[in-house]
Amino acid sequence: MNEDEENINSNEDENNQELNDSNTNEGFEDIKTSGHHFYENNENPEDTITKVTGMYKDWFLDYASYVILERAVPAIEDGFKPVQRRIMHSMKELDDGRYNKVANIVGHTMQYHPHGDASIGDAMVQIGQKELIIDMQGNWGNILTGDSAAASRYIEARISKFGHDVLYSPKITNWGTSYDGRRAEPVNLPVKFPLLLAQGAEGIAVGLSTKILPHNFVELIDSSIKILKGKPFTLYPDFPTAGIADVSNYNDGLRGGRVRVRAKIAQLDKATLVITQIPFSTNTSTLIDSILKANDKGKIKVKKIEDNTAAEVEILIHLPSGVSPDKTIDALYAFTACETSVAPLGCVIENNKPLFIGVSDMLKISTNRTVGLLKSELEIQLSELEEQWHFLSLERIFIENKIYRLIEEETTRDGVIEAVGTGLKPFVKNLKREVTEADILRLLDIRIMRISKFDSNKAQDKIESLEGDIEKVKFDLDHIIDFAIAFFTTLKEKYGKGKERQTELRSFDTIEATKVALRNTKLYVNREEGFLGTGLKKDEYLTDCSDIDDVIVFLRDGRMVITRVDDKKFIGKDIIHIAIFDKSDKRTIYNVIYRDGKTGASFIKRFHVSGVTRDKEYHITQEKPGSQILYFSSNPNGEAEVITILLRQVGSVKKLKWDLDFTEVLIKGRGSKGNTVSKYPIKKIELKEKGISTLRPRKIWFDDTVQRLNTDARGELLGEFKPNDRLLIINQSGKLKTIIPELTTHFDGDMIVLEKWKPSKPISAIYFDGEKERYYVKRFLIENENKEEIFITEHDKSQLEIVSTDWLPMAEVVFAKVKGDQKEAIQINLEDFIAVKGIKALGNQLTSDKVKQINLLESLPFEEPKEPEPEKMEVTDEESVSEDIKTDLEDDGQITLSLD
Repeated sequence: MNEDEENINSNEDENNQELNDSNTNEGFEDIKTSGHHFYENNENPEDTITKVTGMYKDWFLDYASYVILERAVPAIEDGFKPVQRRIMHSMKELDDGRYNKVANIVGHTMQYHPHGDASIGDAMVQIGQKELIIDMQGNWGNILTGDSAAASRYIEARISKFGHDVLYSPKITNWGTSYDGRRAEPVNLPVKFPLLLAQGAEGIAVGLSTKILPHNFVELIDSSIKILKGKPFTLYPDFPTAGIADVSNYNDGLRGGRVRVRAKIAQLDKATLVITQIPFSTNTSTLIDSILKANDKGKIKVKKIEDNTAAEVEILIHLPSGVSPDKTIDALYAFTACETSVAPLGCVIENNKPLFIGVSDMLKISTNRTVGLLKSELEIQLSELEEQWHFLSLERIFIENKIYRLIEEETTRDGVIEAVGTGLKPFVKNLKREVTEADILRLLDIRIMRISKFDSNKAQDKIESLEGDIEKVKFDLDHIIDFAIAFFTTLKEKYGKGKERQTELRSFDTIEATKVALRNTKLYVNREEGFLGTGLKKDEYLTDCSDIDDVIVFLRDGRMVITRVDDKKFIGKDIIHIAIFDKSDKRTIYNVIYRDGKTGASFIKRFHVSGVTRDKEYHITQEKPGSQILYFSSNPNGEAEVITILLRQVGSVKKLKWDLDFTEVLIKGRGSKGNTVSKYPIKKIELKEKGISTLRPRKIWFDDTVQRLNTDARGELLGEFKPNDRLLIINQSGKLKTIIPELTTHFDGDMIVLEKWKPSKPISAIYFDGEKERYYVKRFLIENENKEEIFITEHDKSQLEIVSTDWLPMAEVVFAKVKGDQKEAIQINLEDFIAVKGIKALGNQLTSDKVKQINLLESLPFEEPKEPEPEKMEVTDEESVSEDIKTDLEDDGQITLSLD
């Protein structure tokens, strides 16, 4: 090794040691430097060696800070990201009241924004699509369909009237220099409105992100007014795509919150669904794609999809015959983008630092800043008014007292100024401030023509007018909160029309995927070998199922298993029952007689299954070896059959045959022992008589908040329903139908009657016939319970006025005033007015007079006949045998059951 090489290596070791000693900045790991160097100016490495190590520390921090502060996260002061602020500043500089090409605006903005035109153009389109501060012309895209805007050279824009009112005030704007130092740009725009919350914001920076959801224009103004009045307020998002939102977990827009948003889906007819509103962050294209993917995977079944979206969303989903529209709606929510979940994250820039903050605090900061800006504007306005008053007063003194003549003998500039100042001294005691040299110079600039035409009265009127304005501004400053409230109220009156809430707020029920999944495959079973699965196509077909269903299996030896559907799975030999399992079903009751051990007594039991673990074995016997199920039945509505027991001839047993009724056995848990049937061997069990349901009628409630039926006592109790009982539904459109109540049923928005249907109870209605332009009364019974029918005339102008399902309804008719004559209102007993007729009957004309209003009054009392309620059993979870059943064992081993 030569001497030069030794020197180089020696220097390198020293430099490495120095760098290792200096690499102690918090948050960074030391970067090993061996072998990493570059050479400046293509010089020989022996001349200069510069280490790259250490530079990376500052580079990454600088880059992260730049992206956070200058690109992705909006400022709390005005709600803008830098590119948005620069766009609006450029639009103000170009503003002449006419539209400007977006390409020109983008080019002008590039003087302030050191990035490409594409990012500026995209940011401008996003602002424009919010339809608040930019007035657009041309094809700006469609947030509903996802269509992009036309090229920037084809579209135009200008600042909206609202934008002019709330964004700009140059006198109170803080200014800085542009990135190249050539121009002045606003540090923040003096925005006098919670624009950030109205438009929303989304951005991904280095190490953090922000997602502020849009809120309703009118509600933001109302909440700001409540803040100023010291009243409580609550903010919830409102999306431009409308839809339905569950904001129960919004968490004030902070991290950890979540908003569930759904499309608005209605049933057009029995085979067609229509989507009229879509969830936030989706469009019709992505929504339809998600539906097609779910259809391809077999989660739902769709025949055809039509997208008729233009200014409003309209997606028609045609269903194959036999597919339930209600279940399909739930399946669309469960398996497609018809329901999305949005996670808000409130992050803004305050004092050049990220701040995580909720929307309530954002609004408070914005409102207080608006008050501060309004105060600053008033203070500047007061200063300007006082300055005008000061000069007008000086001008009047200067002209009326002919002080201008004092300068005739003066030959120097200083002499002239001094002469005027001396002439004004006797009059300055009534001025608001001292007279300055600038004031005197301004007086000396007044032309002779103006002095000659000076009118003292007009001058006095101007001064008095200014004094009035000054007093008003001072009053507003002293009552700045009231002034701010009036400012917000004016904004609401001026711009609030057409900005009502679009997104409906509603709590959602959680949809269980297993209940709405399309049964797109077939389940087979090999009972003897103990296999089940969707791939056993040569074995016994059992039922249709979905790939996320659970099945319940009972084996002859008394074991029970719940397992997930699979291609092929071994459960155990000698399967006696297999079915799709619903863990929330408490109405399916299993009737069982089993032998305890090889030679033990036989027991009878009834039970339901709930609270189980998948793939765990449960025993419905006492787990003795040789136990066997002698009789088994599954009953969806708790039916209890009558069976015949036949014993084997053993010893001195006298009675070898008797009937046993399952209705006399209480329903217990699956682990209960049951009641003794006989201690002797049973030869055979025969079904003598099929059973009827022994369960109480099911109580059903309607929860108006989520518009769904339930059995959890939420909402209004509709009644107790037996298996064949039906619900009556009447809509404002004059349509009615009866349905079997199912918890998955969806209801139309114009539903006005929902109750348990009583076939013998007449329905009374008053409606307006559009063709004859008369009001008619009708009473009728539903003739076809399986058909939706319309009971008013099918004319465009026909409309339902009132409808009642009471026995003796009363109505009030208020007449319109005709030629100054006011006829007294009358009350009508509809039961006396018309007899019960067919549903298609026109009815009797109510009156020939002009009607102003029809009111439904309180019905007359009527004692409705009550239906007898037989004693029914309820499902319980008790494991022990009830004391209500007494067992008497006779000498021959038979059992007698009786209910106390």
